[in-house]
Amino acid sequence: MMTNKVNDLEASLTTEEKRTLRFLIEEFNTAYARVLDAQKVEDWPDFFEEDASYTVVARENFDEDLPVSLVWCEGKSMMRDRASAIRSTMVFAPRYLRHITSNVFVNGRDEEGYIFSESNYLVMETLMEDSTRIFQTGVYFDKFCQNKGLLSLKSRKCVYDSLLIPNDMVFPV
Repeated sequence: MMTNKVNDLEASLTTEEKRTLRFLIEEFNTAYARVLDAQKVEDWPDFFEEDASYTVVARENFDEDLPVSLVWCEGKSMMRDRASAIRSTMVFAPRYLRHITSNVFVNGRDEEGYIFSESNYLVMETLMEDSTRIFQTGVYFDKFCQNKGLLSLKSRKCVYDSLLIPNDMVFPV
């Protein structure tokens, strides 16, 4: 987003509205992390709208506005396909994941009612016969829908910081 657009969005909310939305987004991110940490990957698409997008992109590509992503899902059906592949067809070493999110910043709400926010994330991974390591760090750039007080994702862009990431990225971040 361009700076002027961000400033316009920030001005669209009162301090109390931003506080309330920050709390709702933190609760959303906690539920999201719990599902992924429990490896309930078949429940992961439920956090998204039917026509939502989910991408995992390197910071270097993001900064240069390059479209190449490590993971790209357009629509909930692609997310369901990915979840099904993880559960039934992919072969990978057993692992435990821990997702930590922090520093939720509410950018604002646009004229269509979408809520824009940013949150830092950290994913740690423990392979059964190895030590725990930092798997990935980055920023979620989110676009939320709000219906009857509940949030769902219209888009989540996960921008990871490292130039190199392990070649066994299985689960969503």
